[in-house]
Amino acid sequence: MNIQNKFARLATDNAPGQEVRQNAAGIQALLRGDVLPGRPVDFSHGDVDAHEPTPGAFEVFAQGVARGGRQAYTEYRGDLEIRETVAARLAGFTGAPIDARDGMIVTPGTQGALFLAVAATVARGDKVAIVQPDYFANRKLVEFFEGEMIPVRLDYETVDYETAGEDRAGLDLDQLEAAFRGGARVFLFSNPNNPAGVVYSPAEIARIAALAGQYGATVIVDQLYSRLRYSGVTYTHLRAQDVDPQNIITIMGPSKTESLSGYRLGVAFGSPAIIARMEKLQAIVSLRAAGYCQAVLRTWFAEPEGWMDERIRRHQAIRDDLLAVLRGIDDGFARAPQAGSYLFPRLPALAVSHADFVRILRLQAGTVVTPGTEFSPHHGDCVRLNFSQDHRAAVAAVERMAALVERYRA
Repeated sequence: MNIQNKFARLATDNAPGQEVRQNAAGIQALLRGDVLPGRPVDFSHGDVDAHEPTPGAFEVFAQGVARGGRQAYTEYRGDLEIRETVAARLAGFTGAPIDARDGMIVTPGTQGALFLAVAATVARGDKVAIVQPDYFANRKLVEFFEGEMIPVRLDYETVDYETAGEDRAGLDLDQLEAAFRGGARVFLFSNPNNPAGVVYSPAEIARIAALAGQYGATVIVDQLYSRLRYSGVTYTHLRAQDVDPQNIITIMGPSKTESLSGYRLGVAFGSPAIIARMEKLQAIVSLRAAGYCQAVLRTWFAEPEGWMDERIRRHQAIRDDLLAVLRGIDDGFARAPQAGSYLFPRLPALAVSHADFVRILRLQAGTVVTPGTEFSPHHGDCVRLNFSQDHRAAVAAVERMAALVERYRA
């Protein structure tokens, strides 16, 4: 693959939030509210003004600045004292010990952790099992490092946990085993799933762990939204299962649930051998996560009592109101996310292409969504909405979307 093709495959034009920030002043005017009556909403990312960062985050950042060079120039893998603090908290949360010294790295956001983890495990020609649909960067990174993707279907639409009590995400475990039999030595997935918001059941996680052990595969699991879980959901951490700790990397961070995305902080933990390779690459790419920002991790998992419960309650209320609108669209489909802040509704047949409809939404309704093709080639009739927004504005924007669906219905 030549260098032009490698970068062409990254295709950032429709990546979440990107199009709005690149295009002309007319779109910017929409987002400022200069053209459209009411408040436009950018569902391509969360609104950190509507859901403020954790209390004390800026004060801790300022303390990091006050420390000066000691905080600015940490080890490439991050300040050890901060890693030890975070490792103890994450060990309690995930149910297994974490080696803060050799088995953890602080990265520039979870996106940085994902890049380093894939780069540390995938070389040209390597076969990688990825879920469809799943986070948009998974496919792009595997392609960039010239790995061979083996897709595994997530059949989340046929699983009805609301009425039938099925709590599985819908992963096709037979396809996953076939991928391993076919030579896949890396499996990459998010839990909760981004974009569908489904959570893998204990049985699914146990089977993933068993298959990874049987075939000696490395598993990279992105657990970015594992704290933002709604009532009645059971969450199972892969790293606490019977899986070789040398073959697993878990990625987490405070960007989304805690609204700390502006600080660009992520952590990866697991196999010391893989973490060591990730650190060598980080030393070339960015040296380290921003030193002053690392201090903000001291607030992570140390929020005031009741803060997380209230954040979950507010997001669940927004989710439920948006679902009520989406489920009023005939011939559409919207499964309630069990965790996270994403909805992934399937739209009915339209008289325009779904790609054109995404543009129509932006220009006629001031509603920015991410096309489903970012997450799977089979989901062109879906759109992803990050509903971590102002509650009223989000409902009004989805109502405008529903009205346009009726206008352009086939």
